[in-house]
Amino acid sequence: MLMHPQFDPVAIALGPLQIHWYGLTYLVAFGLFFWLARLRVATPTFADRGWARGDVDDLLFWGVLGVVVGGRLGYALFYKPGHYLANPAEILMVWKGGMSFHGGLLGVIVALAGYARARGRPFLEVMDLIAPCVPTGLASGRIGNFINGELWGRAADPSLPWAMVFPQSGSALPRHPSQLYQFLLEGLLLFVLLWLYARRPRARGQVAAAFLAGYGLFRFVAEFFREPDSFLGTLALGMSMGQWLSLPMFAAGVFMWWALGRPRQAGR
Repeated sequence: MLMHPQFDPVAIALGPLQIHWYGLTYLVAFGLFFWLARLRVATPTFADRGWARGDVDDLLFWGVLGVVVGGRLGYALFYKPGHYLANPAEILMVWKGGMSFHGGLLGVIVALAGYARARGRPFLEVMDLIAPCVPTGLASGRIGNFINGELWGRAADPSLPWAMVFPQSGSALPRHPSQLYQFLLEGLLLFVLLWLYARRPRARGQVAAAFLAGYGLFRFVAEFFREPDSFLGTLALGMSMGQWLSLPMFAAGVFMWWALGRPRQAGR
């Protein structure tokens, strides 16, 4: 049975200036996105449609805006609506923590829909471009969660070789290091699968659909090992909020992938 290393959440302290590990993982996430997206636009699939590396700068700006605004609003609406409706000013206090991936995804969709409209690009083409570049950012964020000792897993069998005690949980129970499970599933594995899948020509929107289905599936599975939020617990059918939010995401991805891949009949 292992003990969580209890990292100092502050990576660098320069007088009153403190740089937290979690903030650095966000920078790594955005840096990886920038690098991978530049590789994507250089492929014939996108270069032949007029994409250039300079377009990635604008994509990153719109994407970051969507992640931050959508992630914070999603956390407030999905997880603590009563609290934030009573204290709306706290929504702006991002330094207190609280971000939702599903909210961030909706924020990115809205932001990039605006980008596509402003640039005259097909929306699904934009989403196909960025989809394989997202999982590495998710992996980076899960490492930040692990360093902070937050979002720990459910109780595990003490004989599990990698079962870990998280003192932040307020108990000495051995737990699943679910942050690392999510790092491996929705981060590294999803990245490899999407990157390989996107190497061949696909119907427009199918790469983005594969991301939705893949993330929804892997997040749903990981939630079986992640401790539900204490203020929510499990919901209907014994599922967590993360699982309920992932189900429609998975279903939408599968349906989109199937519908977009159907052969088009002439005259219809």
